[in-house]
Amino acid sequence: MDEETRYEAVRSRDARFDGAFFFAVETTGIYCRPSCPAVTPKRQNVRYYATAAAAQTSGFRACRRCRPDAVPGSAEWDVRADVVGRAMRMIGDGVVDREGVPGLAVRLGYSARQVQRQLTAELGAGPVALARAQRAHTARVLLQTTDLPVTEIAFAAGFASVRQFNDTIKAVYALTPTGLRAAAPRKGTARATPAAGIPLRLAHRGPYQSAAVFDLLAHEALPGVEEVAGERGGRTYRRTLRLPHGTGIVAVQEGRDAGTPTGAVHRGGWLDARLHLTNLRDLTTAVQRLRRLFDLDADPYAVDERLGADPRLAPLVAARPGLRSPGAADPEEYAVRALAGRERAARLVERYGQALDAPCGRLTHLFPAPDALAAEAGPLGALASALGDGSLRLDAGADRDQAEAGLAALPGMDPRTAAFIRMRSLGDPDVAPPGEPEPVLDAWRPWRSYALRHLRAAAGAAPGCRGEAAGVSWK
Repeated sequence: MDEETRYEAVRSRDARFDGAFFFAVETTGIYCRPSCPAVTPKRQNVRYYATAAAAQTSGFRACRRCRPDAVPGSAEWDVRADVVGRAMRMIGDGVVDREGVPGLAVRLGYSARQVQRQLTAELGAGPVALARAQRAHTARVLLQTTDLPVTEIAFAAGFASVRQFNDTIKAVYALTPTGLRAAAPRKGTARATPAAGIPLRLAHRGPYQSAAVFDLLAHEALPGVEEVAGERGGRTYRRTLRLPHGTGIVAVQEGRDAGTPTGAVHRGGWLDARLHLTNLRDLTTAVQRLRRLFDLDADPYAVDERLGADPRLAPLVAARPGLRSPGAADPEEYAVRALAGRERAARLVERYGQALDAPCGRLTHLFPAPDALAAEAGPLGALASALGDGSLRLDAGADRDQAEAGLAALPGMDPRTAAFIRMRSLGDPDVAPPGEPEPVLDAWRPWRSYALRHLRAAAGAAPGCRGEAAGVSWK
């Protein structure tokens, strides 16, 4: 996008570009999302940034009206397979907070200086600044939705000290942490306590076919680990999460949109969620994993425009605007489930799953970690061993081509299974699994994963996949 196009998006308050770029106003010192309802600034006073972190690094503070830190992430990072795209996915997953820039560089296979240079050159901010912006957003959520002490929030958000926390909040929001908490909108209800969970709004852009996603999750739900309850249009998806510092339980509402009584499609907005965490340092990671599971950072406008231009897919896109290609809350777990199949996966939970200290309804276990499954015989044991010793990586920033090659090299792993793991575990929007009844064409790149979803929906196929040792079969 050139500056003329960006300014037109700002002038028209076009929400399609929220998260794709940010604009800052030199005369006010504030940066905003493109759809900010404030008076449109003069063109000569506007500067544009690829990330919120770049705007903050240049000295601008976040708009209190449009909350630019709460927008969906850029869909560009889901598509790109280069070092910048991979770095952005890993920073979102909290790698810099846990392992620092050296840890990020090792995962990328570059030196820390090279990573710093590439991110700064393209995005206007290095990995530390990008992680800092993310920590500030996490802190704001905790300040405005819980009654946790400010000092506890500082460390839960990933800051190294209370002073660093205070300085960052002042720089980003032009308020002290206490002032930011006091500025939170109140609707006659008290803030949540940690025991009651952290309420969240998981933002997405454009139309969102929530019913299709919840149909898929209900079809795949594994007893003890996840469940979907309620009537279609008002369902709740709940599951357990294994996280870097502890465990979690999440509940996400299917929700309804005005004018859509079945809850089939949202026309922009968010999904309501609630997180229960044993360690609040996992908040950022848990949120990012949910965003990948529900494909909330996708750009449905770009997907629908591309696929809708094909005569074969045009009626399918028109019937289901904003159809998503869900990912996985735990990429290693999905890989095991895809290979094992649902029945065997359920037995693995019973035999190896870690029981929750405090079961929550029908949620009783975490899915087994790869190390616990390494003793299993055959292909499943080989997959678990490769995941456990790190020779196969399926994390947010893994190289997708290398990961698929590593999967294909495992005994008992056929290309079709590997392709579905790439699609779901690695969140690749452009996968064409072999052996499909209807071919997924190269003309639909870079959105072939979405094209497959449309073809499946139109064919009336069951929404989920049932992994088998010989591959993944969709029924």
